[in-house]
Amino acid sequence: MKNSAVIIQHIAFEGLGGFAEPLKAAGYQVTVINAADGVPDVKGGEDLVIILGGPISANDDNAYPFLGEELRLIDRRLSRNQPVMGICLGAQLIARAAGAKVYPQPTKEIGFAPITLSREGKTSCLSAFEQDPMAFHWHGETFDLPNGARRLASTPTCENQAFALGEIAIGFQFHAEATGRDIEHWLIGHAAELAQAGIDPMALRRDAARYADHLSSKAEAVMTSWLNSLEARFD
Repeated sequence: MKNSAVIIQHIAFEGLGGFAEPLKAAGYQVTVINAADGVPDVKGGEDLVIILGGPISANDDNAYPFLGEELRLIDRRLSRNQPVMGICLGAQLIARAAGAKVYPQPTKEIGFAPITLSREGKTSCLSAFEQDPMAFHWHGETFDLPNGARRLASTPTCENQAFALGEIAIGFQFHAEATGRDIEHWLIGHAAELAQAGIDPMALRRDAARYADHLSSKAEAVMTSWLNSLEARFD
């Protein structure tokens, strides 16, 4: 593989987090594209594409036309069996591009809660969560599994927390990339949403400090494992 990675970002403080260092260590040349500027430079020759989260719906392509560009990009990559990863909004976009419905869930999932891995999840890049299942969540929508997808993880309030589609497409509803040091930026950037939901930022801050070390190590393990699986398939 040539080791080029394109990252599509929707909001400045939701970045690669703990996924950045493993990409760098694996020799990937990373290009970050702000989705609001459009995605015309993503032509399909990139080794992998990672689509990050954001505070809009995957169904909002009429209001935010760049989402249509992302859906077309994902569709191309799926049809060509090219690696693509989605996180939160990114996972919802992969699900929608693959023909599944994305819709609001009854209760927003914001904060720290454990995920439960499926049998396939335990042997996936999420295996680090088997012994330490605590994860960081921030979403109000969910999705159906696309046809042919394999569920990797669930929570009681969100059945489809992670899925794999084919051999090289994967989506996480929770934020596997988040580290403890990232979350203070989220508390500021999403202050209005927290107030509306009646969630105490002090409680999230305490939990972030409590789980910080483990979040970072699991993020590194997830990305390293995924990259290793891609290398094995392309070698």
